[in-house]
Amino acid sequence: MKEKPSRPSVPELNFGRALEYAPSPEATSVPLRKRYDLFIDGEFVLPTDGATYETINPATGKKLATLAEAGPADLDRAVEAARRALRGPWGSLAPRERGKYLFRIARMIQERSRELAILETMDNGKPIRETRDIDLPLVAAHFFYHAGWADKLAYAFPGRAARPIGVAGQIIPWNFPLLMMAWKIAPALACGNTVVLKPAETTSITALHLAEIFQDAGLPKGVVNIVTGDGSLGERIVRHPGIDKIAFTGSTEVGKSIAKAVAGTPKKLTLELGGKAAHIVMEDASLDEAVEGIVNGIYFNQGHVCCAGSRLLVQEGIHDAVVERLRHRLQTLRLGDPLDKNTDVGAIHSAGQLAKINELVASGVAEGACLVQSDCPIPEGGGFWFRPGYFTGVSPSHRIAREEIFGPVLSILTFRTPQEAIERANNTAYGLSAGIWTQKGSRILKMASQLKAGVVWANTYNKFDPASPFGGYKESGFGREGGLQGLSAYVRVESGGR
Repeated sequence: MKEKPSRPSVPELNFGRALEYAPSPEATSVPLRKRYDLFIDGEFVLPTDGATYETINPATGKKLATLAEAGPADLDRAVEAARRALRGPWGSLAPRERGKYLFRIARMIQERSRELAILETMDNGKPIRETRDIDLPLVAAHFFYHAGWADKLAYAFPGRAARPIGVAGQIIPWNFPLLMMAWKIAPALACGNTVVLKPAETTSITALHLAEIFQDAGLPKGVVNIVTGDGSLGERIVRHPGIDKIAFTGSTEVGKSIAKAVAGTPKKLTLELGGKAAHIVMEDASLDEAVEGIVNGIYFNQGHVCCAGSRLLVQEGIHDAVVERLRHRLQTLRLGDPLDKNTDVGAIHSAGQLAKINELVASGVAEGACLVQSDCPIPEGGGFWFRPGYFTGVSPSHRIAREEIFGPVLSILTFRTPQEAIERANNTAYGLSAGIWTQKGSRILKMASQLKAGVVWANTYNKFDPASPFGGYKESGFGREGGLQGLSAYVRVESGGR
């Protein structure tokens, strides 16, 4: 009797050891200018007083470019340009024609997406995989989506007439510069408004490259104006009498001050503020799937997302299994050059933000929680870096469980029953987002209805669609961006429509 041929032996794989990858940097041959000026009335112009400041690459700590710093006179010029466009070519344009401009802008963003992704990564520090595969496709999608609404507002608000508000003052953060621009500019233009926008002081470069696209698309002068500067410029935008609507994404503290400044005025206001989102992992969940969703929600974006799932609520019976899987997965993450396509975790966007992360992590250790971090080496040569990690032994009273950290650090807590999970998830001043991991559809629906969060993901996390409204409540702000609900933030609805 012949013996069956033996199968070749399979080498044992060590999943606990991070794999080594050859460097794979994205080519950086992009038109990065040494100096960027203000974009007012369809042209790039010098600031009135000649003031400038520098922006740096967070992965190297070195200067990227010099930016113009807008003063009060520059803001006045931008607002007046927006008003002229509102009274003139843009205000008299047929809605269908407005939509054509948005379609054209969306197509041009797609054509230049690689260039914009590289610039976003250089300016912000997030991995090129995030900017290339998530941010830029969503930016184009928002312009496409809102282009379709431009001539259909009568159907969005049946029986009523939707009129543009006027000049929208928009202030965006550093974590998603281009995407936040799309979230705000696209619906504003679709509804017939004009815009004065201030990007974050530290991440303004891609906003000014998008301004080039507006020029190339032939957008009428003054429809979109972009002014750069620090927080004092944002404050002047909020208080400017020529601005009719304020849209702000940023910290809760600044959002509260804006709400006070706008109170008692006719200005409309939407605020998308901070968050302390919770992942809730039930004992019947697919643990590998849940851990990957958790990693996606907090580590791949350095925790630089307002809806980052920085709290992990795990049912007691599976706590050890989840933590063990998370520990192994943490060791496989690659921290390094954000332009390297193999990088999972990029750079922290600024020295100030890194200091905040370190201070909050130190408080967690001082309060008795146990910190576990990846063994990955910190890149040499400068820049702002933080090893991804998580805390166990966390109490709901710990600062790391209550305060927004905006870094790649997770706080792990436990619960026994679904009701206790809901109570712990809701035990926060914020109410932006949450994630539920379970195999039972009925449980998802019941828990989602009880969670005080504007967005609830089920067996996934950080999935966005321009047709789906995004926003929170409590100290996470009010109003929605995206979807039909997001349009209402940019119109005055009057009776008498068809």
